[in-house]
Amino acid sequence: MTEQVVAHLSDIHFGVRCDLQQLADLERFIPTLSPRAIVVSGDIAQRARHGEFQAALRFLDGLARTAPVHLVPGNHDVQWWRSILGVLGQRVKYGKWRRYFGEDLTPVLELDDLVVAGMLSAHGFAWGSLTPNPNDTTVKGYLPAAEVARVRERFARTDPRKTRIAVLHHNVLPGVISNRWGLARPRAAQAALLTLDADLVLCGHDHTEGSGQLDGRLVVSTAGTHSVRTRGGRPSAFNLLRITADQIQVEHFIYARDARTFRPGDRSAYARYRRAAGAVQR
Repeated sequence: MTEQVVAHLSDIHFGVRCDLQQLADLERFIPTLSPRAIVVSGDIAQRARHGEFQAALRFLDGLARTAPVHLVPGNHDVQWWRSILGVLGQRVKYGKWRRYFGEDLTPVLELDDLVVAGMLSAHGFAWGSLTPNPNDTTVKGYLPAAEVARVRERFARTDPRKTRIAVLHHNVLPGVISNRWGLARPRAAQAALLTLDADLVLCGHDHTEGSGQLDGRLVVSTAGTHSVRTRGGRPSAFNLLRITADQIQVEHFIYARDARTFRPGDRSAYARYRRAAGAVQR
């Protein structure tokens, strides 16, 4: 297979914490990488306001001139206060999102050589997201069994030669600075993700870039943020994925504000598990 290049962005946060200069620089820089697809793993807005989503739509339309864009909601994109604990149903929480980005909260992008499947982990103030820590309320996410089953079934009927990428908002691995998980029951979520027979999981939420591997076979890419709210005063970053038949490489591109560009940072390479007749082989 030829090398597949995917740009992975997250946590742009249009609104009060938006970094407009950086986003203009990002929009100019992304085309230089010639990505096959661009994935944005949630928190496109800060308070799920109309103006924030309208600005985000314009930005995404600009990116789409370079490659197809895949987007899922993050916790800041959900109007959770309109249905606390789901008492008024689930649909009302995503009303504005659907108005600007379409009915499907978990879209699937399928190209000749890869398939990207969205997973909804952002539910706001919901039973599945609650933890003993009250500070986690509306922040943590969770993966319902139905989400996992849907994506597992979708990948099961995908050509085994295609790269399979699952996307959710909340970080699957603990943050490299915060050491915080994004999901309420992270170990159970990791076990569930391993059943997808995916090659990659893309996520964000923690505002710090990172990568890793689950069970030595499922690569995880965690993108940083393009807002002004980074952890530890670090510069913003996004991830570039380079995928071949034998390897998945995750490279962090770090924002250099003075030069108004992004420069290559740390790079991690993971051996890729090969799939034959529906089975996973090393």
